[in-house]
Amino acid sequence: YTRRGIFGRAGRDTVRRRPRLMPPERLQKILAASGVASRRASEDLIAAGRVHVDGRRAVVGQQVDPETAVIEVDGRPIGAAARTTYLLLHKPAGVMSTTRDRHAETTVLDLIPTALVPDGGRLYPVGRLDQDSEGLLILTNDGPWSERVLHPRFGVEREYALATRRPLTVGQAEALQAGIPLDEGLATLHHLRPMTETEVGRLVGLLKPAAPPDVAWYRATLRQGWKRQLRRMFGAVEAPIERLVRVRIGPVRIDGLASGRVRPLKAPEVRGLASGGG
Repeated sequence: YTRRGIFGRAGRDTVRRRPRLMPPERLQKILAASGVASRRASEDLIAAGRVHVDGRRAVVGQQVDPETAVIEVDGRPIGAAARTTYLLLHKPAGVMSTTRDRHAETTVLDLIPTALVPDGGRLYPVGRLDQDSEGLLILTNDGPWSERVLHPRFGVEREYALATRRPLTVGQAEALQAGIPLDEGLATLHHLRPMTETEVGRLVGLLKPAAPPDVAWYRATLRQGWKRQLRRMFGAVEAPIERLVRVRIGPVRIDGLASGRVRPLKAPEVRGLASGGG
């Protein structure tokens, strides 16, 4: 079957096929057909050294296969190489967020079905989750979009479900809400509250391995993104976190996505994340 792209256009066949051998065409013609510029203006771009083919500076009149060549203008790909992919993964605990680690038994790329991996396998995570943490992780091949999602200026919230051995005392909760001094500065929570029974029931049904029944669950929302921030904050008030699950990134929620499963992001989610929507 054919997977449809996130913006409604037909995607690539899910079955891997050998690339078609297309007749080579003049590079300026390909640039013009892609809407980069007119043929004459495309020749000027090539002559100015602003166009590269497969990583090498192009020359005027060069002939390339538009289906297999990676053509870049000012460092940005065009044509087939410009297809972007946005995936949402429920990362299980114990899996490395990095896509390459010779010491890791399993990385997040091992969990992505081949049909969802773009040509060349160029996928990387937007931010990280600790190896011991689990929940939502976005993977993409769109660098500018990724940077926008991560930039603090846009304030994309991250919400977590976390479990502690015992309920927080009033003093512990007040200390967390007031902020915890860390090496980077004052670590703060945008919001902290106990989870309802309904929320806990929906969440634990998605987790593998199952969560222990005798823990206290909370929701915490961050606008900062410091390394192991929640674990360090709760550790500072002697309430170590037993289970940490990211359940929301901006407008994207974990709803129904079980541990180890992946799905493409929807077009409104892609736009919402880029705009910092919560």
